Amino acid sequence: MLKVAILGGSGYTGAELLRILASHPYTEITAVTSEKSAGKKITDLFPHLHKYSNLAYEAVDKERLLQRADLFFLALPHGASQEAVDFFFRNGKQVIDLSADYRLSEPDVYAEWYKTPHNYQKTLGKAVYGLPELYRDKIKASRLIANPGCYPTSAILGLSPAVKENIVDAETIIVDSKSGTSGAGRKAETAFLFCEVNEGFKAYGVAVHRHTPEIEQEASKIAGKKIFINFTPHLVPMDRGILSTIYLRIKKDIDTKDVLSIYNNYYSKEPFVNILNDGLLPNVKDVRGSNYCHIGLKVNKRTNTLIIVAAIDNLVKGASGQAVQNMNIMAGFEETTGLTMPALFP
Repeated sequence: MLKVAILGGSGYTGAELLRILASHPYTEITAVTSEKSAGKKITDLFPHLHKYSNLAYEAVDKERLLQRADLFFLALPHGASQEAVDFFFRNGKQVIDLSADYRLSEPDVYAEWYKTPHNYQKTLGKAVYGLPELYRDKIKASRLIANPGCYPTSAILGLSPAVKENIVDAETIIVDSKSGTSGAGRKAETAFLFCEVNEGFKAYGVAVHRHTPEIEQEASKIAGKKIFINFTPHLVPMDRGILSTIYLRIKKDIDTKDVLSIYNNYYSKEPFVNILNDGLLPNVKDVRGSNYCHIGLKVNKRTNTLIIVAAIDNLVKGASGQAVQNMNIMAGFEETTGLTMPALFP
């Protein structure tokens, strides 16, 4: 039995980790931390997590926690994970960080976009970007995983086959994404109050969103050259889900069925990527509560453009589900363990 601790267990991603691991047969949750909710039972905050009725949140005491778990999930705010990740990693533990602190391999890029220096660059150099569809072998051999962001997960899974197979001009990438409000975290801010969000639909972080360099980093690796993208996120008045529409200029004479064949071959062995048949496009309702990514696409011959649509649940494949998928790979469990639940419907 793998002993697991969750740091930052009172937010949405922490709650999703608890929900998913509740049905995982090979893990035991030994500690869950929350500075603001220390002393409260988990069910005081999340009554649906009744399996953990005897487990309470506690303040972070890294030395004491070190003796109680083999693997640590860190669902802490950006910037707050740096020191904790370094501590547990240096002390021989397996670490999966759900913040952005170890996703960007270049510390200068991290400092530019997150407005704070990276103080643990040696540990940063040991981190593996935790997208199993691209880096499964590296994840298996690593003790430190930087769990991808939600928007980047949908974008990278959507564009990877086309860029890898060189059927598009990778320098023309446009990513237009929409997310539910849970992507902003579980905090009380005016911008995310019901009356502020309900019946609205808006773009935000245009040309400056922090997930931009993460998508660019991975797209550049796939393309074999430095890539810059246009990324525009939008806030949709729904609880969860991400729909990313990606536009790329086609370099070859190719039609929709040809591209579908490329995508089906590329993801043929991936348990959580579902390529939709010609004429079908993803709906976030079809992945809600699941660890699946649905991808549909269309070639627009009139404009010589490949249009890719990818849908994920931002809290599952975009965060906690992917973290558990990474844990399974690291621990040598079957990769799909605890993650095969279908989407919720209706």
